[in-house]
Amino acid sequence: MAASGADGTSGAGLGARGVYAISVAAELVGTGQQNIRQYERKGLLTPDRTDGGTRRYSESDLATLRRIGVLLDEGLNLAGVKLVLELEAENRGLTEDNRGLAEHNEELRADNRGLRKDLKRAQGMNGSAV
Repeated sequence: MAASGADGTSGAGLGARGVYAISVAAELVGTGQQNIRQYERKGLLTPDRTDGGTRRYSESDLATLRRIGVLLDEGLNLAGVKLVLELEAENRGLTEDNRGLAEHNEELRADNRGLRKDLKRAQGMNGSAV
């Protein structure tokens, strides 16, 4: 299963593959292993697990852990952190949706311009035949 968290990060690629043990992840982000376990219990992130059940943290998980640290330093509690991560993930999704809709809108506008030209040509041909 790919690593994912309340921040919505998951998927293929090296950043999503769990490679770090909890001790290494804790050292890399500057927090304790118990903190990381608590974040997992609270649903803030879901690391990959080996067949034996050992947690493996990805680069994406490390980014989430760093973000959690920043939010905690700003005074949020874990419930607030979870909400912020969820809202940030939702915002990323909406931004992606908006990009797709903007591209589709431009395609429709281009089609519309072409149809208007075709209509003017057809009207011109029809008007000259009368």
